[in-house]
Amino acid sequence: MAGNNLTVAVLGLGEAGSHFANDLAELGVGVVGYDPEPKRALHPAVRLVGSNPEAARDADVVLSVNLSAVAESVAAEVLPALQPGQVYAELNTASPDTKRAVAAVVAPSGALVADVAIMAPVPPKGIRTPLLVSGPGAKDFAEKLVPLGLDIEVLTDEVGEAATRKLLRSIVYKGVAAVIGEAVEAGRVFGLEPFVREQIRSVIGGNDALIDRFLEGSKTHALRRSHELEAVVAMLTARDVEPVMSRATLTSLQNLIDRTQP
Repeated sequence: MAGNNLTVAVLGLGEAGSHFANDLAELGVGVVGYDPEPKRALHPAVRLVGSNPEAARDADVVLSVNLSAVAESVAAEVLPALQPGQVYAELNTASPDTKRAVAAVVAPSGALVADVAIMAPVPPKGIRTPLLVSGPGAKDFAEKLVPLGLDIEVLTDEVGEAATRKLLRSIVYKGVAAVIGEAVEAGRVFGLEPFVREQIRSVIGGNDALIDRFLEGSKTHALRRSHELEAVVAMLTARDVEPVMSRATLTSLQNLIDRTQP
């Protein structure tokens, strides 16, 4: 199914969820959305309803785009509304264990679970942001959405495979961002910021605009990224890998949150 033959429920209309809802509506998909406190502008065709179960009830695909902390509770909330033939796509950045826990919650409904990892910042590509997907619902998820032009790579039918790859990537990207932030701050204190930026460019290439994107991204998305790093630490600890650098990155993000809070 594609276009106006497809109905997608979006649970959570924050930055990612609102972009996905708006882009799908623009493509002619029937979009039903719910958020307890919707704050972002939505496409006129996005139909807001009063609860997660109401949004999920008649959807072909359900996108859960909230926070990892509420992933299981949202799945439990919509369980009575789910039915065989639906795809329940868990898009929150969470540990593989959390993804598997969500799958266990959804299983009695007969809906197929897709573990979906968003592999780049949602703006500017929106719904066409690269996605990795695994789990029993992975193929169905791709079959329904690839015809719309989405960038989806199907991995395996195991829930947690997409989440693992997402979090391994996060160790690199969020760790690099934390190092850049600390180095630039130190450069300013010592009156040597241009020198420090030159050293950064020698490692990552690009120019000052790229460095600034790392800096602004960390500030703007510190809360979401801190949850991401919490999931990284949980995943590594569960496999007896000491998350020394990931814990340091998490501390860096928590410090940014403290500085920006009123």
